[in-house]
Amino acid sequence: MKPAMETAAEENTEQSQERKGCFECCIKCLGGVPYASLVATILCFSGVALFCGCGHVALAGTVAILEQHFSTNTSDHALLSEVIQLVQYVIYGIASFFFLYGIILLAEGFYTTSAVKELHGEFKTTACGRCISGMFVFLTYVLGVAWLGVFGFSAVPVFMFYNIWSTCEVIRSPQTNGTAGVEQICVDIRQYGIIPWNAFPGKICGSALENICNTNEFYVSYHLFIVACAGAGATVIALLIYMMATTYNYAVLKFKSREDCCTKF
Repeated sequence: MKPAMETAAEENTEQSQERKGCFECCIKCLGGVPYASLVATILCFSGVALFCGCGHVALAGTVAILEQHFSTNTSDHALLSEVIQLVQYVIYGIASFFFLYGIILLAEGFYTTSAVKELHGEFKTTACGRCISGMFVFLTYVLGVAWLGVFGFSAVPVFMFYNIWSTCEVIRSPQTNGTAGVEQICVDIRQYGIIPWNAFPGKICGSALENICNTNEFYVSYHLFIVACAGAGATVIALLIYMMATTYNYAVLKFKSREDCCTKF
């Protein structure tokens, strides 16, 4: 029989090897995480959620402000109301699409990470797999360009609300000369093209304009549009990261599919 000390030493050695093997496995698993795609997915989900959620509520508040103050005749802003309602439905589709697309790109990043491929043995790829990866590259570039337009478009209501808010600040300033001067400071919402020129009243001046800025609808809509614009900017950044990640993944697939490939990334 072996001495008790030798038996204990062997058990400690086996336990140390088991712990070391588990540590190495964890390191390999962590090395297989596509961190660029993971960061882009988190940023994309956050940006799209902010854009869609805040934008939906802000559009509803904008319609309420127009109906109550700038366009009392329903027929004058009927087309605008229909467009805003359509945009709100499109927002639902955008949120659903990017939720699925982000998960797909994250999964594609996992399967093309070199560390994960080493875990599963020899690397193999097919022409269909390379074609799908190339399609992701093209689609991500198209979405990136499209979201640059969305980001620019989302800045328009922020600019409009900022102009109204800054005009109210001018009315509140002590440099304003009397009531007559206050009533000459106006905002004509028709100049932005969202309601026709024959809309009534279309233009609000003086204390009435200041009252609009003090309403809850204006305050909430203004800040929600700012958050929605920031969300659109975050989505653009996420898509730029996706562009780099998908391009690199496609390059890895293309390179390792060559028969004379002997270099490991």
